[in-house]
Formats: sequence, structure tokens, C-alpha cells
Amino acid sequence: MSRLSVNRIALNLVKELIDNQEYYQVKVLSGPSGSTIVDAGIEARGGFEAGRIITEICMGGLGRASIVFGYFDGRILPAVNVYTDHPVIATMASQYAGWRVKVGKFFALGSGPARALSLEPKALYEKIGYRDEADEAVIVFETSSKPDESVVEYVAGKCGVKPSSLYIILTPTTSLSAMVQISGRIVETGIHKLNEIGFDINRIVYGFGYAPIGFPHPDFGRAMGRSNDVILYGGVTFYGVDFEDDELLSRFVSETPSSASRDYGRPFHQIFKEAGYDFYKIDPHLFAPASITVFNIRTGRIHTSGRVNLEILSRSLGLS
Repeated sequence: MSRLSVNRIALNLVKELIDNQEYYQVKVLSGPSGSTIVDAGIEARGGFEAGRIITEICMGGLGRASIVFGYFDGRILPAVNVYTDHPVIATMASQYAGWRVKVGKFFALGSGPARALSLEPKALYEKIGYRDEADEAVIVFETSSKPDESVVEYVAGKCGVKPSSLYIILTPTTSLSAMVQISGRIVETGIHKLNEIGFDINRIVYGFGYAPIGFPHPDFGRAMGRSNDVILYGGVTFYGVDFEDDELLSRFVSETPSSASRDYGRPFHQIFKEAGYDFYKIDPHLFAPASITVFNIRTGRIHTSGRVNLEILSRSLGLS
């Protein structure tokens, strides 16, 4: 059991966000029951820097993010670089949006360190052998709705902390802050896909990735489409693993990219519309990086699969 506390480490970043809200262009609000809410894009403007630090908060402070220019098959676009030496804890134990929080009319997917206190979903934490112990909890919601008292009480109760010790960060999909932190999930997306196809993710020891930043769009559907396409068609990942069988590892790598899905090949907004706006009708294997490279530290061999699809990426982002 790791002694690293994702909530305690991430709280230092949250306090940086709070103490410098004008610089990060966020608004800090007194939330229900004494909680603290950070608006990073609803009424606040947010931006690149807010998205960057929220990416690191989502990773429990166990990863680093930077804003760079990325090269995507000849096209130069703003992008997020992310790396971590604690890939499974940073992504699956913290960053993965695996907590479906539904209280009354409020619904949002929760990500960030608070999940490691609530153990949502429990089976995943049992698999990776991690749980956090902390008196304060940090959760990130991708939503344009502010949580009420019932939501705060529910989340705090599940985490075993006082409502006054709960920090909630809000990033609506139509904001630049959200677009940055969604692209910043590139390493997590690849690890999640590897887990879904049966790879032992505990063998992953390093993670690095970059993805273009989706341009915000005032229409929620278009914004969501772009936020997915930058990963599916532009996301590039690199992992270091400790694995005994290179032939088997090569098969896992070949099954990982988004191109392995039957739904691959169209902008996500179109796929989602044809599915009747029902995520569960979309092939789950689509949700993966465009490209993956794996370095086996045990044998020195490198395995690569997938590629950036500039044609679809350009269509989604409205590039000429």
C-alpha cells in the first residue's frame, strides 16, 4: 500500500489556485456547508494556466503538465504534455472520471483525489491496491452546474471528511480550462484502455503523453466532440512497462489505439449523434489514444501502434 496521499499532495496545488485566483482567472466561492468551490469556467474566465494546474490536481499532484506547441503530422497546434513516475496511482486512482455523482437533479462525473477516499469504483482500487487516508478531499466536476448542499453532504460523507474540508473544482466543457484538463487526461486514457482489454496495469512504471488542446465551442455538443477527438485522433502516449512476454505485450499494444474500434473514423460529435446521444451505444474500445508506444524495461524492446489522424482532427477542430 503506497503511503503517497493524493489528497494531501493535491491540496497544495488547490491552495495555489485559491491564493492566486486572479492570476489563474478563477473564482473562489464559499460553498454549501462550509465547503470551498473553485469556479474555473462557469462565471470565471479560466484559461491555459487554470487548466494546467487542474490537470495536476486531477493527478493527485503525482504528475506534471505543461502547455506547448505539438506537431501533429505537419500541423502545429497548442498541446498539453503530461508525464508521471506514478502512472497507476496518478491516473486510475485519481484522475480517471470514475465516480458518477447523481444527487437530485445534479449529475456529474467526479474525478481527482477524492475518489481515492470514496473508493469509487471499489473493484478498481482493489485491483491496484491503493486507497488514500486524508482529512481533506479534492474533487473535480466537469459541469456547468454548481453543487448544492445535498451534493456536498453526499460527497463529503462518501469520502469520510467534514463538508468544510471538501474542495470542489468546476470546469464546464465549453471552457478553455476544461479543454486543457481533458487533453491532460491523455496518459490516463491509454492506461484505462489497457486495463479494459485485460493488461495488468500494475506493470506500468512510467507514463508520458501529449494531445492537442481542443478549441472551446459555445455549443456543448460540439465542445464535447472536440474534447474527445483531440484524444482519439491526436493523442500520443508513451509508457514504460515491466513485462515478461514481448509477444503478448505486442498484441496488447496493437489492440489499444482508438483505431482498433469499429466506430473509429468519424468526428466524435457525429458518432455521438448517430448513437442517439447515448454513450453506451458507442463501442467502448473507441475511447483510447490515437497512438501508443510501449518500452519494455525488462527486455529493451519497443512496441508501437496507431497514428495521428490529421484529416479527422482538422475536421473536428474546424481547421482549414
